[in-house]
Amino acid sequence: MQILIEELNGGLPDWNEFTRLIIRLVAAMFLGAIIGYEREGAGKAAGLRTHMLVAMGSTLFVIGCAAAEMSLEGLSRVIQGIATGIGFIGAGAILKRRSEREIEGLTTAAGVYMTAAAGVAVGLGQLGLAALSVFLTWVVLALLGFVRARITKDNARSVGGAGR
Repeated sequence: MQILIEELNGGLPDWNEFTRLIIRLVAAMFLGAIIGYEREGAGKAAGLRTHMLVAMGSTLFVIGCAAAEMSLEGLSRVIQGIATGIGFIGAGAILKRRSEREIEGLTTAAGVYMTAAAGVAVGLGQLGLAALSVFLTWVVLALLGFVRARITKDNARSVGGAGR
């Protein structure tokens, strides 16, 4: 029974460090939710839950490696692996439509990539940097998306009005 208790407590440090872990994982969850909520509102496949899980997963990889006292070189390889793995997830979000000669999903893939990067920053203890990057990501996705939609609508109206 003692072995079971020790295994269940494995990886759980003292209360101060445990509190830091909770703060980082919850921060990653909320930062991922900010990007995911915007994507969900835009009707994209990678929405709220996907972005929350990507941010928390990236954070957990970094925290776990740091807790194992991995070298900076080893941690660097883990972060490279996260970037590569997220690249594959992003590639799955990108679609090329044959009939319209249009590529779709690049912004979603980039958003997932940014979410992972923010999760890595949180895992490294750079919560301010992560929060700033998520805010700027939201600006790009939400505000610039609104501007783009407005320009597209204005262009469609001017093209439609030109033929009359």
